[in-house]
Amino acid sequence: MTSVVVIGAGPGIGRAVAARFAKEGAAVALIARTAATLEGVARSLPDALALTADVADEAALRAALDRAADVLGPPDVVVHNAAVIRPDTVGELSAAPLMDTFAVNVASVLTAAAHVAPGMAARGGGTFLVTGGMPEAVPGYVSLSIGKAAVRTVVDLLDGTYGPSGVHAASITVGGHVAPGTAYDPDDIAEHYWRLHTQPRGSWEREVRHG
Repeated sequence: MTSVVVIGAGPGIGRAVAARFAKEGAAVALIARTAATLEGVARSLPDALALTADVADEAALRAALDRAADVLGPPDVVVHNAAVIRPDTVGELSAAPLMDTFAVNVASVLTAAAHVAPGMAARGGGTFLVTGGMPEAVPGYVSLSIGKAAVRTVVDLLDGTYGPSGVHAASITVGGHVAPGTAYDPDDIAEHYWRLHTQPRGSWEREVRHG
C-alpha cells in the first residue's frame, strides 16, 4: 500500500490532496500546526493518521515524520503544502519576521526532504511534491514571492541530488486564490499531485502550473 504524508494539511489543497490519494487506496498521514486544523480535515478522512507539528520547529517536524513512518511505513510520497501567506511590502518586515516566514516557506521544505528523500533513494524511488505559487513576484507579497521563488530552486536541487536514484521532486505552482467552485478549486489542483506521482520516470516534470 502506498504511504503518503501531507505536511500542511489544511482545509484547502492539503485536504484535497490527501483525499485524492486516499481515493486510490493510499494510507495517509496528515501533519498540521494545530489540532483544530487537523480535526476539521480528519472529519472527511477518518482513516488518516493525524499529527500536530509546527513545521518551523525542525525537531517537531522530524518527529512527526518519524511517527508517520512508524505507523504507516516509510513514505512513498511526501507533499509539502505549508506556507505563511501574508501581505507585506519591501522594507515592511525586519530581518527576524522575514526569516520566520522563510523558516516555514523554504527551510521546512529542506528539513522534510533531507529527512525522507535519502530513504526514498535507498529504496529506489519516491515522490516529493511541494505546493508552489507566485509565478511572478508581487510587490504586495514580498516574503511569499521570495519564498516561492526559493521553492523552485529547492526542487531543482532535490532533483539533482536524488533524481538519479529514482526520487521525483516537483512543485505545483498555483497562480491564484484557492477556493471551491472557482478556477482554483482545490480538488482540481489535487489532480496535479496524483498525476506527478504516477508519471513515468522518463516523463518527469519538475514544475506544473495551475492558472
